[in-house]
Order: sequence, then structure tokens, then C-alpha cells
Amino acid sequence: MDAAALACAPSDMTWNGIGWIDVQRQVRRLQTRIVKATQVGKYNKVKALQWLLTHSFSGKALAVKRVTENKGKKTAGVDKIIWKTPEAKTNAIASMKRRGYSPLQLRRVFILKKNGKQRPLGIPCMIDRAQQALHLLALEPIAETNADLNSYGFRPERSTADAGQQCFTVLSRKTSAQWVLEGDIKGCFDNISHDWMVANIPMDKAILRKWLKAGYVYQNELFPTDAGTPQGGIISPALANITLDGLETMLAKKFAARGLKVHMVRYADDFIITGNSKEWLEQKVKPAVVEFLAERGLVLSPEKTKITHIRDGFDFLGWNIRKYEDKLLMKPSKANVKAHLDKIREVIKGNKTAKQVNLIRLLNPVLQGWANYHRHIVAKETFARDDYHIWLMLWQWATRRHPTKGARWIREKYFKTRGDRRWVFAATEKQEDGKSREIILLREEDTPIQRHIKIKADANPHDREWEPYFESRWGKKMLNSTRGRGKLYRVWLRQDGMCPHCHEPITKDTPWSTRHIVKMFEGGTDATSNLQMYHHICRKNYYANIDVMLSGV
Repeated sequence: MDAAALACAPSDMTWNGIGWIDVQRQVRRLQTRIVKATQVGKYNKVKALQWLLTHSFSGKALAVKRVTENKGKKTAGVDKIIWKTPEAKTNAIASMKRRGYSPLQLRRVFILKKNGKQRPLGIPCMIDRAQQALHLLALEPIAETNADLNSYGFRPERSTADAGQQCFTVLSRKTSAQWVLEGDIKGCFDNISHDWMVANIPMDKAILRKWLKAGYVYQNELFPTDAGTPQGGIISPALANITLDGLETMLAKKFAARGLKVHMVRYADDFIITGNSKEWLEQKVKPAVVEFLAERGLVLSPEKTKITHIRDGFDFLGWNIRKYEDKLLMKPSKANVKAHLDKIREVIKGNKTAKQVNLIRLLNPVLQGWANYHRHIVAKETFARDDYHIWLMLWQWATRRHPTKGARWIREKYFKTRGDRRWVFAATEKQEDGKSREIILLREEDTPIQRHIKIKADANPHDREWEPYFESRWGKKMLNSTRGRGKLYRVWLRQDGMCPHCHEPITKDTPWSTRHIVKMFEGGTDATSNLQMYHHICRKNYYANIDVMLSGV
């Protein structure tokens, strides 16, 4: 690769003139090379490739793009600077230099946790966020290559649904472990040893040390940071994951004897470990975990760490996992359901005088998001019960607005009959073109229950060899989502319903999959214009032909 081409941009380059496909392609190629070098243990080459990426124009441009387009783009740090204009973004790329770089202090804010306590967040300024995003581009390929197989939190292409499915896999059989160690690390982000991170995190040590020692400002007072990585930094989740990686491997090596049934599932700093007896988990596994964490300056939370029998069940990631006789069921936890209904109640009470259309628009994303989160588990009864409680809240909202009207009048005004459904909370609004449109409140019970297909444990999105696997997975994911169905339907229409390989119709009865025209590794996206649908066998033949062509080169 031409290093000079990556090192800097043309002097007359503007933000709107950047070719983002080329930028993505160059970054992904370097990330792929970092993965290959990591896999064969060429760590000097890894460092050289990381240096090349963090000093490249493409890496810097992509980092600035991320911090100016994510949810925190309007949140300023201690310098109160936000990059809004194209000129500011272009200047930001030019200002990202290693020499002379010194991060500013973090702006400390607090958010409320579920238990009533406050969680501290450290908000970096824009330039520090961009620097973290840049170095994350070079660190993430290594982190993904070396990660624990069953770690699912804050990792690309992995989710809580994957963690939940792994829990089901290791606990659902009749011969599965009966005891579970529920682990929670006390103040994980705030207590990781700086010395351990500097010695073991595979990135620019000088830059990392500066970030860790930057300190934070709270109520106009400066405080030092002697341990931990601040929650709120873009790179912090990756640093925390790398710190905890190796725990699963350690357990596997130390307790590899048959019959112990040791399995670990981790999501960020929450994890479970299965075992064949309570005593063994208490006397053998827990001390091993404590020793592993102590090297990194961490300790288990006494309040949240406990050992539970699977017949008593335990809560993990918002689900209750429990065996009823010999059948394992995963349901939404009581605490999660309560928090969800409390949020709905808060929205309704906060909009007592709002128009019905506006209230529906506020509630639908909350209902759909919560139902989608739980749609992979045994949640149908919970959905129906929630719908009933929400109906009670809405009836109270409606009757309060019209204290002098009767129940029939209120029902006819706010609730409709649609097909075989009565009491549909719906309203009609006029659009700009003068036409009327009906807005209906979603029902959680209408969300279909679908078993989640867990990601393969060693799948690496930065490794080109896994590209066909992720393409297939992206296609299935889009098909199972409401938005995805519309997207794939547009792709199907664009192709006139025909497979571009065999020119035969693609129907519901013919197995099919998708592929990206411009590959994700080459800077492509999931946009409709960049997708093609193939018969499943035709897609296999497509890749087989490419392999034959490459082998003959």
C-alpha cells in the first residue's frame, strides 16, 4: 500500500469532497492486515500497521466523521467546542497530530442508575474523542482477534441476544450444569489498574498514558485520575473488554476436567459461570476469578455476586433464566418489566394535555424497542399483560381529559375497532397534501417470537475470510426486521424478482441470501443500492468461481 497516499490529504481537500468509499476501503485494508499479523504473532508488524493507520488521512477522516455524526455530536467537553461546519471538520482532520498532543480534562456528569445510585460519566472534548476514535480503529482488530469467545458486550456484530442464546445453550440440556455463579465487578470502569493497562493494552503507550492521567473537572474543580478508564470515552469499552479478556481462557485451562461443566458467558462486566456444584463454584472458581481480577485492580461486588441453583433462576441482561422441571425458559425479568411500565407511565403522565397523535408517536418507539429486545425469548404472555396495563393507563389518561363525558363517548373518541380487534388506540391526522392518515398505537403482543441465531464464537468482522458469513447474517437480520423487509423488497423489485446469476425467479419458496456489490471491506454500506439478492446456491457458486479465479492468478 502507498503509505504516502495515506499519510496526508491534498492541501485543497474539503470535507464535502472526501471520497468516503475510498477512505473506508483504505482503513479496512489496514485493519485486515492487522488481523492477519496478529493471528501469526508478528507483533512488530502489528505496531507498524497501527502507526500507519493512526497517521493516515483516511483514519483521521473516519474518526472525525464518527464523532461528528454519533449521538454525542452536540455534547461539548470542557472547552465547549463542537465541530458543526464542514470547515471545522476539515480543520479537525489537519489538527489531529501525535506530536505535541495533550488531552484536556474530562467533563464529569452523573446519570441515575436503576438502583438509585449515580454513575459517573467523563465527557472528553471533540479533539480527544476524535483521537480515541482514531486509535480505536487500530486497536479493535487486535481486540476482536484475541477476545474471549463468549464475550458479547460492546463488540461489533454482537449483542445481548447472542449472550442470551449462549446462556440457553449451556443451561438447557438435562445434563447441563445446575449451579450458576452470577458475577458483577465493582466499579469496573473506575478501578482498572493504569499500570496494567499501559503494560498490556496493544496500542500507543504514550497516548494511552495521557488519556488515563488527564483528570476530570467537576463543579469547576480539577480532580486527578489514578485508576480506571472513564465511562463516556469512545475507546473505554474496548479497553475494559481487553482487560477482562483471558478470564474465559483461564477458567477453561484451570478447570478442563470432564464433569465440571464450566462455561462462561460475559457481557461487558456482567458474567455468569456455570458449574456442577455450589461448593466447587464457591471454593474453586470464585477464588480463581478473584485472583484474575486482582491483577487488574478489580474486585467482585459482594452485593451482586452470588451462586444460584438453576431451578431458583437468576436475572441476566433483563431476563429471568430458570428451569421449570427439566425445561429452561427465558422470560423478561420482573424488574425489567416494572422499569418498562414505569417508563410508559411517565410518558403518559408527562403528556396529559398532548394530542392523541403526539402521544402515540412518543409511545410507539418505546413499545417497539422493548418488544424487539425480548422477541427472542418466552415473552408472549408478558407482552399481553403489558398491553393490558398500558390500556388501563391510556383509559385513565382519556377519562381525565373529559371528566364530564360518559365511557361510551370517550371510547368512540379515542378507541376504534379494526378488524377483529376492539379498543384500538388510534387517531387520524391531516397531512400537508390534505389527505388523512391514521396513527395506531402498537401492541407488544403483535411482535412475533423468533429464535435468535447466535453468532459463531470465533467470527471476526475485521477478517476478510468471514465476509461471506457476515453477508449472509446481515441479509437474515434485515429480513427479520420491519425496516429490513422493506429494504429487501426494494432490492427484489429492482432486480425484477430475478436472480442475477441464473436469471430465475426469487420467491419465498426458494432459499436466497444477499451480497454487497461493493464489499464492506472495500467501503460499501448496507444501502439498498449496494445490495443484491441471489438464490442461496447461486451465491455459493459465485464465491466458488471467485476462489477458482484467484487460485489461478
